[in-house]
Order: sequence, then C-alpha cells, then structure tokens
Amino acid sequence: MTTHLRDTAVRHAAPRPTADTEDQLVRGLLAADENAFAAVYQRWGSLVRTMATRSLGDAHEAEDVTQQVFLGAWRGRNGYHPERGPLGSWLVGITRRKIVDALSARTKRLTLIDTVAHNADGWHHDDGSPGEVLDRVLLVDALSRLPSGQREVLCLAFYEDLTQAQIAERTGMPLGTVKSHTRRGLLRLREGIEQGRAAENAA
Repeated sequence: MTTHLRDTAVRHAAPRPTADTEDQLVRGLLAADENAFAAVYQRWGSLVRTMATRSLGDAHEAEDVTQQVFLGAWRGRNGYHPERGPLGSWLVGITRRKIVDALSARTKRLTLIDTVAHNADGWHHDDGSPGEVLDRVLLVDALSRLPSGQREVLCLAFYEDLTQAQIAERTGMPLGTVKSHTRRGLLRLREGIEQGRAAENAA
C-alpha cells in the first residue's frame, strides 16, 4: 500500500461495517472511493495480517504482505467481480498468493546470499557449520560498508526481491545506474568477504 493509501485508511477510518453494508463497500471500492477503501482495510486488515503472520512467522514481513495485499486490491479492484464471491474471499485469495510470493522471495534471498558468499573464493560449507555462519556475518558486515547507493540497490534486491527495473522505478535511479550499482556492489561484497576470511584465518 502506498503511504497515501495507508494514511487515507487511517484518516477516514469508519466503524466496522455490517453485512448489510458490504454491497456499499464493493460499489465504493469499484468506484475508487477512498472512504470505502478505508472501511475495507479496517474490516479485513486484521484477518490478512493474522494469516500472513501465521504463515511467515515474522511480524515485519507480515506487515509488508498486508500492505501488498491492499495495494494489490486497490490497483486491481476492477478485477473483482461480486458475482464470483464475497469481497472477503477475494482478499483472502490475494493474501494467499502474496504469502506464497513472500516465501518464494525468502528462499531466493537466502540462495542469492549464499551464492555471493560462496563464490568469493569457491569455499562451500554445510548449512549451519561455523564457516556458513561466518560467511553470513561477513556478508552483513560487507553490505553495511557499501556506499549508500550500492547498499540500497542490493538491499532492495536481497530483502524485497525486486528486479533491477523495479528498483529503478522505486528509487528513481536510471536503470543503467541500478545495473552499475549492482555489479559494483556485488564485487565489493566479494572483496569484503575475502578480506574478512583472510583476517579470520590470520587471527
């Protein structure tokens, strides 16, 4: 959900609607009425957040998914057809898809982090081994030392699973700059990990 939509939901918060008003909410949502959207968010927001929290086990990630669900509902409102089912069921369907996307993104992030760490010098460690833990610590440290632009681009790729085009749109950077930051940032990460390992071996 954009900041504007989230703020609108809070600013125009309405009493919890009854079943008698659901048709009104549907009509309002389809008409892009922000007051109706605020009421939809208030009515189903807790359900969506609870589903996401139970599935993901992470409150921050669940909040992100909740925002994505309602942003998706707002942007895709013309794809909702009341004759096919209740609005709540439609939102639950979106929530399930966003949860699956979040779990998939989590797996991709871990794989990407492991790849960056392991490709530094070709070492491979079993999951949970001291070497694996060290790689992760070194990676986080190296990431924190990157120039702000490179760090922002890689964090959006690692932690939000955004493509380079999406990062360019999110940040306002030219796509070429995003690609450059990605390439240089990954190189610096590998160098940082190599230096960290060398220091550890020399200790």
